[in-house]
Amino acid sequence: MPYAGFTVFGAFWGVWGASVPAIRDQAGLTDGQLGTALLFIAAGALPAMPLAGRAVDRWGQRVTAITLTSLGIAGVAVAVTARDLPALSVGLAVLGASSGAADVTINAAAGSAERANGRPVITRAHGFFSLAVVAASLVTGLLNAAGLPVVVPYLLVVLAAGAVSAAIGTGDRPQADPGRHDHARTSAAHSRPGLRAHLPLLLVAGALGALGFAVENAHQSWSAVYLADTVRAGPALVGTGPAVFALAVSLTRFAISAVKARRAWIVLTAGAVISAAGTSLLALTASLPLALLGLALAAVGTAVLFPTVLGLATANVPAATRGAATSVVSTMAYLGYLAGPVYVGHWAQTTGLPGAMLAVAALSTALALLAWPALRAVVPSRDSTEVSSKAAST
Repeated sequence: MPYAGFTVFGAFWGVWGASVPAIRDQAGLTDGQLGTALLFIAAGALPAMPLAGRAVDRWGQRVTAITLTSLGIAGVAVAVTARDLPALSVGLAVLGASSGAADVTINAAAGSAERANGRPVITRAHGFFSLAVVAASLVTGLLNAAGLPVVVPYLLVVLAAGAVSAAIGTGDRPQADPGRHDHARTSAAHSRPGLRAHLPLLLVAGALGALGFAVENAHQSWSAVYLADTVRAGPALVGTGPAVFALAVSLTRFAISAVKARRAWIVLTAGAVISAAGTSLLALTASLPLALLGLALAAVGTAVLFPTVLGLATANVPAATRGAATSVVSTMAYLGYLAGPVYVGHWAQTTGLPGAMLAVAALSTALALLAWPALRAVVPSRDSTEVSSKAAST
C-alpha cells in the first residue's frame, strides 16, 4: 500500500509540473510573480507536516487516506480558481497543506514497511512516485495540446486518490480495543527520549534533504517552462521535460534499491556532482535533445539524495514515534522542495531561466561539499565514513 500512496502523490505532481505554464498563463503572471505565488505552498505545508506526523502515530494509515484525497481536491480547486495572483496564492496555500501532510504520511508508511520486512521500501516507493510523475506529465501534456481545460488531469488524480484512499481505509480498520489509544500515547511518551537522542541526525538529514529536494523540484516544476520559453518547444512537447526527469529518477531508484552502499556520504556526494553537471548542461543549451539529456543527468543525480537521508535518519527510531521522526526530516526537506521553484523564479526574473539553472547547479555543488562533513558531525565516529545501507537501502 505505500507504493499506491506514492503513485497517487507522484501523479499529482506530474500533473502540476506539466500544468505550470498553462496555470501561469491562465493567471496572467510573470515568472517572478509565479515564484512569489509558489511561496504559499510552503506557507500551507509547514504547519501541516508536524501535525500529520503526530496524527499518523495516533490514528495510523487512515490519515494517509484523508491526506491523499484532500490533495486531489486541492489540485482541482487551484486549476479552477487560479485567475490572478491572489487567487492562485490562496489556492496554493491550501494545496501546500494537503501536499505537506500527504508527504509525511506516505513516507511514514514506507518507513514502517521497510523496517517491518527489511526490504528497501523507501527507495522503491520513491521510484513509484517518479514513475507516476512520468505518466502524469505525458498525459497532461497531451491533454493540454488537445485544448482541454487545465482542470481535466486534476480530476483524474482525484479519482485515483479516491480509489487508493478507499483501499487504505479498508485495510487499516481499528481493532475494538478501548485501551488502544491510551497504549499508543504511553508508548510514544516512553519513546520520546529515544527520539531526542536521534534529533541531531534527523536535523542534519533534513538539511541535506532540503538541498536535494530544492534541486529536484526546481527541475520538476520549471522544466516545462524552460522547454517552452528557452528551447521553444511546442505545447505537446513541454510535458517531456518533467516526464524525462521523472523517468530518469524512477529508473535510477529502482536500479539502486537492491544495492548495498557502504558509505552514505559517497552516495550523496556522487549524486550531487552528477546533478550539478546535468543542470549546467541544461543551462548552457537551447537544443531540445541536449536539454533533455541535461535533465536526465540531473535526475540520475538527485534520485539518490532524499531516500538515502530519510532511510539513514529513521532506521533506528522507535516505532511509536516514527511518524514524528519522519515529519522532522520531511518538514526540513520539504522546505527545500518548496523553496526550489521559488528560487528559480526569482533568479529567472533577474538573470533569465539559463542563469537560474546555473544557480540550481550551485545548490547541487553545495550539497556535494557538505555531505561528508555534515554526516561525520552527527554519526558516531565508527560509522561516520561507513554508513550501512540498512538505513538508506541505496
